[in-house]
Amino acid sequence: METKAYNPYENMIAVLEQAADKLGLKQDEYETLKYPERELTVSIPVRMDDGTLKVFEGYRVQHNSARGPYKGGIRYHQNANPDEVKALAAWMSFKCAVANIPYGGAKGGIKVDPRKLSKDELIRLTRRYTTRILPLIGPDQDIPAPDVNTNGEVMGWIMDTYSMFKGHSVPGVVTGKPIEIGGSIGRAEATGRGVTIIAEKCLEDEGLDPKEQTYAIQGIGNVGGTAAAILYEEGKKVIAVSDWSGAVMKKDGLNIPEIREFLSDRKNCLKDYNGEGAEHITNEELLTCDCTVLIPAALENQITEENAGDIKAKIVVEAANGPTTVEADKILEERGILVVPDILANAGGVVVSYFEWVQNIQSMAWELDEVNQMLKKVMLKAYNDVRTMSKEKDSTMRMGAYMVAINRITTAGKLRGGPISMA
Repeated sequence: METKAYNPYENMIAVLEQAADKLGLKQDEYETLKYPERELTVSIPVRMDDGTLKVFEGYRVQHNSARGPYKGGIRYHQNANPDEVKALAAWMSFKCAVANIPYGGAKGGIKVDPRKLSKDELIRLTRRYTTRILPLIGPDQDIPAPDVNTNGEVMGWIMDTYSMFKGHSVPGVVTGKPIEIGGSIGRAEATGRGVTIIAEKCLEDEGLDPKEQTYAIQGIGNVGGTAAAILYEEGKKVIAVSDWSGAVMKKDGLNIPEIREFLSDRKNCLKDYNGEGAEHITNEELLTCDCTVLIPAALENQITEENAGDIKAKIVVEAANGPTTVEADKILEERGILVVPDILANAGGVVVSYFEWVQNIQSMAWELDEVNQMLKKVMLKAYNDVRTMSKEKDSTMRMGAYMVAINRITTAGKLRGGPISMA
């Protein structure tokens, strides 16, 4: 039997419909959430270093603005496509609503393998993409941020290009910028830090001592790497980590600072790491290894109906967007494995992006302690809201998170008159 191709947009709609049904909503109350408010596809001509002209495809999707301006990252990936970006934009709407920050969701992407471009080519690509989406973005309109294969430096280029067109500096047009040009201290670590806050709270609620548990992290980029570093600093045992090249494992705990130092040279990857006692395993073996907490922090569609039956973790904390398919979710639920969904677990990045935006608007800079304390407060409040809803409706944490989000977005829509009032 042929396996059906994974479509993240269809995945999002399936979960949305289940959650709306559990909330007892009529179809016309949530129907608009299935569709983005605006989709833009752009062609991006770039003069390459060898003098040739290459045209790349880019996207910006704005999902819902009932609760505030659109917010969402921009990813550079060779597999970026409209359905993926639409799904990610919707997940951003739900994530902002779960965290109860005043944003709607958006997402952007360029179909490109950034490893194949020089820095100058990446700058030209980013600047031209910015001019293409410029009518849609702005600090009161749509605020991009880093995502897969983009970072603070790329946000700096976007901010500079936007500011050139406006004739004055507009730091609030993006978040995740370098601190020196209006970024927030603590933003780069925020998603990973939020994941560890949620993991610890979840373990405590399950009656488990966080210090006595083992952790496996798929993906040791910014999010997974930060989570691994924080867990290691807190004396917790990270027994497996991976990157695109493979994974390493050590039952009594890996030396995370050593691994991160090794990977700080972009030429290095984990398949070449030979730390003391580290055993090389596959990404698939990492996902199914014997650990208490599994943190998928890579791309979507990682835990599927093929491997969900082999997951040994007690708790899955989704640091990536959409790492678990709908079919896998059912299997994990039947097996009693607790899944903390992406729209709750990885909301730390957008929470501190919100703090950065507020600081830009007020022309102020907060201290790191203040940022981290506020992040913890918002994340724990979101966790408690979701836990309460899932218990009230006798559902999974994912359903609880979606119900909290849909309830907040549809309520905001009704209070604004709703879509049908424009008919």
